[in-house]
Amino acid sequence: MKKWFLETPGRSILAAYQAALAIKNIEIEHFNGQKISRESVNYTENVMSYWQVCLKRNLTIIQFRLAEFRLSRSILNISDPALLEKLQFIDEVIDKYQFKDELLIADPRQTPANKPQPQSNRNNSQSISRKTGVIPRSINRTINRITKYFQPKSEENFLTDYRVSKNRTKITIRFLIILIIVPLLTHKLSKQLFIRPILDNVSSAKESLIFLNIEMEEDALQELKFFEDKLKFSSLIQQTPLLSTSLETEVKQKAIEIAAEFQNKSRDAISNLFADVTSLIAFALVITYSKREIAVVKDFMDHMVYGLSDSAKAFLIILFTDIFVGFHSPHGWEILLEGLADHFGMPASRNAIFLFIATFPVILNTIFKYWIFRYLSRLSPSALATLKEMDE
Repeated sequence: MKKWFLETPGRSILAAYQAALAIKNIEIEHFNGQKISRESVNYTENVMSYWQVCLKRNLTIIQFRLAEFRLSRSILNISDPALLEKLQFIDEVIDKYQFKDELLIADPRQTPANKPQPQSNRNNSQSISRKTGVIPRSINRTINRITKYFQPKSEENFLTDYRVSKNRTKITIRFLIILIIVPLLTHKLSKQLFIRPILDNVSSAKESLIFLNIEMEEDALQELKFFEDKLKFSSLIQQTPLLSTSLETEVKQKAIEIAAEFQNKSRDAISNLFADVTSLIAFALVITYSKREIAVVKDFMDHMVYGLSDSAKAFLIILFTDIFVGFHSPHGWEILLEGLADHFGMPASRNAIFLFIATFPVILNTIFKYWIFRYLSRLSPSALATLKEMDE
C-alpha cells in the first residue's frame, strides 16, 4: 500500500504522458502534424467527429491525471528529472487546445470566424447591463433575434451556437455532479474506512466518553426512566407483581444498551467533524483544479438568467427571499441549526439559536435589498417593476 502511494506521482504522469502521446500520434498520422481540427485536414463530418471524440477522451485523461499528480506532489516530496521532460511534452501538446476549444470540441465545422461569437454575446450582455433605454429590453432582444435570422451566415452561426450551448450544458452538469459526489464520497469513505476505525481503536484502549454534552445525558436518563415506568405499568395491568431483582436486572440491561447507543452516537459525532474537514478539502481541491469548468458554469448561468422572462426572475427572487428571510424562515433556521448541532454532538443552545435567527436573516435581507436596488434596477427595470407588483 505504501509503495503504491509513493508511486502515485510517476504513475499519474505516465498516464497523462501516454494520453498526450496518443494525441501527438493522431496529429502526425492524420492531421499532417497540426492541431486536430477541421482547419487542418478536409475530413467528412463523421470522420472528424470520431477524431474529436478521441481528442476529448485523451484531454480528459490528461486533466484528471495532472490533478492527481499535483495532489500527490503536495504530499510527497519526490524529484525526478524524467518527470519534468514528460510534463514539458504534455504542456506542448495541450497548449493547442485552450478553453474555447473545449466548448467547441464537438463542432467539426467550426471556423475562426465563429469562435468570437460567445465573446460578442457576453459583450452584448455587459452593454445591456450598462444602458437603460425607453424601449423595454425584451423588445430589443426580440428584434435582435429576428435580425440574426436574415444574416448571410445565420444557419452556420445557429449551428455553432447550438453546439456551444450543448457542450456548455454538458460541462456544467458534469461539473456540478462531480462537485456534489466527490465531497459526499470523500466524507463517507474517510469516515467508514479511516476515521471511525481509528477512533474505535483509541476508545477501546482507554475508557471511552459516553456523553459529549449534558443534553445527551438527559435524553439517556429520560429513556431509561421511561423503560422502568413501562415495566411497572405492565406489571400493574397484568396483576403480576414484578420482583425487585427482576426489575433491577432488566433496567440494568437496558442501561447498558442505552450507554452503548449513546457512546456510538458520540463517536459518530466526532467522526463527522473530521469527515467534514476531509470533504471540505476535497471540495476545495475540486474548485482549485476546475477553473475552466467554473468559467463554463458562470457562462451557463449568465445565459440562463438572461434568458428568463421578467416574471420568472421576479418569481425566483421572491421564492428565495421568502425561504431564507421570509415570515416563516425562523422555523427553518431553527430546524437547520438544531440538526447541525446534533450532527457535531453539540448542545443545541436555545439562546444561541435565537440570537442567530435574530441577526443573520436580517443581514441577509439587507444584502438582498441592496442587490435589488443596486443591480436589478440597472440590469432589468421591468423585472424590478414586476417584483414590486408581485411583492405587494
